[in-house]
Amino acid sequence: MKRLITLFLAVTMLVSLTACGKTTSDKRVFKHGFDLDYPPYSYISDDGTMGGFDVELAQAVCEHLGWEYEAVPFNWDAKDAELNAGSCDCIWSGFTINGREDDYTWSKPYSDNTQMILVKSDSGISSLADLAGKAVGVQTATSAYDLLNDEEGQAELCSTFASLEVYETYTIAFNDLKAGAIDAIAIDVTSGQYLMGDSGEYKFLDEMLGSEQYAIGFRKDDTELRDTINKALDDLVADGTYAAIGEKYPEIKDYLCLGK
Repeated sequence: MKRLITLFLAVTMLVSLTACGKTTSDKRVFKHGFDLDYPPYSYISDDGTMGGFDVELAQAVCEHLGWEYEAVPFNWDAKDAELNAGSCDCIWSGFTINGREDDYTWSKPYSDNTQMILVKSDSGISSLADLAGKAVGVQTATSAYDLLNDEEGQAELCSTFASLEVYETYTIAFNDLKAGAIDAIAIDVTSGQYLMGDSGEYKFLDEMLGSEQYAIGFRKDDTELRDTINKALDDLVADGTYAAIGEKYPEIKDYLCLGK
């Protein structure tokens, strides 16, 4: 609870600061909607520090276009409500196109990814078949969650689990994996690599659940904004900014797909 209160205060401070900025600048304000706890793509630390690949790339786009950047962090399951209410201009936070193609106006994909199963190295789990009778965690409203509940996806595999534990964030799920409260996590490989770091205590199973691409989701009528952002991304690829930001995030850099 203490962490949630701290995050709330940090978010309130960020919103207040950016709101104050509006009164002193006639620049266009770009409201970046993102998951407040989805490293390495986006996050707000307990001390209020904001970062992540998507946050830095959005800030670089704003700098390139001469726009003012405004952070709009939210809990991931509130993303559509925030977008539809106009609280943000887009959802840009490790957001999967696949399965949502008709729900948003999409930018060009900027990152490839895969969905995999993360376990403790000494768990004795070495294949998807070994998940039978196990408790598996997943973050709510993610592509991994959708995949495990889709009859054309991995619903049959999910039916073999003892339980599918749904979490608000992958950080919480990973803490439960460390504590032994669950046996595995269904997660995108980049986020999983970030969470387990260099520790040899965790591993991915060799079999993947599915593949995906990340892009920026806009409201369906915001094609002009989409086109402007796409052009800016192309420019940032050409001048090396996109790759330079990627170098800061080793979990992501090999999955970047713009300009390839």
